[in-house]
Amino acid sequence: MKQAMAPARTRLVEIVVPVHNEQRVLGESVRRLHAYLTRTFPYGFRITIVDNASTDATWRIATALGHELSHVRALRMEAKGRGRALRRAWSESDADVVSYMDVDLSTDLDAFLPLVAPLLSGHSDLAIGTRLSRGSNVVRGPKREFVSRTYNLLLRSAMGARFSDAQCGFKAVRTEIAQVLLPAVEDEEWFFDTELLLLAERHGLRIHEVPVDWVDDPDSRVDIVRTAVDDLRGMARVARKTLSGAARLPVPPRVRGARLPRGMARQLPSFAVIGAICTLAHLVLFVTLRLVMPAVVANGLALLVTAVANTAANRRFTFGVTGRTGALRHQLEGGLAFLVGLLLSTGGLALLDLVAPAASTAAEVAALVAANALATLVRFLMLRAWVFNPRRAKETTS
Repeated sequence: MKQAMAPARTRLVEIVVPVHNEQRVLGESVRRLHAYLTRTFPYGFRITIVDNASTDATWRIATALGHELSHVRALRMEAKGRGRALRRAWSESDADVVSYMDVDLSTDLDAFLPLVAPLLSGHSDLAIGTRLSRGSNVVRGPKREFVSRTYNLLLRSAMGARFSDAQCGFKAVRTEIAQVLLPAVEDEEWFFDTELLLLAERHGLRIHEVPVDWVDDPDSRVDIVRTAVDDLRGMARVARKTLSGAARLPVPPRVRGARLPRGMARQLPSFAVIGAICTLAHLVLFVTLRLVMPAVVANGLALLVTAVANTAANRRFTFGVTGRTGALRHQLEGGLAFLVGLLLSTGGLALLDLVAPAASTAAEVAALVAANALATLVRFLMLRAWVFNPRRAKETTS
């Protein structure tokens, strides 16, 4: 029998819990979440369990919880994918704010009210929990820590993202904003969060960040390698879409902060696409050359080839410099950016060899991705402020 109904509240927040084969923790987690919200949350709430094609007892437990607890319901989907689950629940919601959290409740629930309060007040449009803030308290293994920081560094350097943690499973959105953004989000799985945030930033929406206490679930079944590859593909797709000038969405107008310097808003998407292509080419060349030569030599040759192509492509497409005049000078000056990248990537490989002398090629690739993320930021600043400085580019064109 359901528990007694809580007093009526004027605002409604929907908490979506996507699950796939989670019979082990589902009952305990939802009861703990329900008890916490009933006891402390000052707004109305609804917990929606979305079962993504589970093959164990997850759906049976979810439906039982829906009958047992007030403000709890269960939805069933016949296809997997966290993004697919959130799209279904958020697009159908009549709540003021929609949110989601992982079923293991790795994030301390005391962060939930600070997460949704700025959305209910109208101050912000989206809110995310961040594990990478100085105020956060995180317990997790070194492998997941390295992967998470590398991924978020790559987002900031290659995609221009300003949010700090794209992957924390603790997010909320004003429902009217979510329902405008959702049709433009293509991913149905783990990249869904990142794509939603990138799209929101592109449209000038406010993203509020909340430092969280977070404890890693040792039983997590996330395939880190596959997820990383899918995320890189997603980043390339979003960069291509941005570069193509896709139509803007009808989001509510917001007060914008400081504007980008003149020309940068056009240059960043082009630079991101070229950078993504060159990074993939560099990794392919590195892995190929690594079969016949040491890692440092293979990295140097691969980086040299892609650096020349990168400078030429950015000269033409990012900074709009055409013709042969100044081309050699641009390549020579761009060579300094190559040296910075070489120094950073070689240092990364050396550090990896010091920590793990018998590291695999996959670990070397991961080290290169991290180093190239920082080198990408340095390259853009050098190309814009010096090599293709607007005044010098104008003189060259004349």
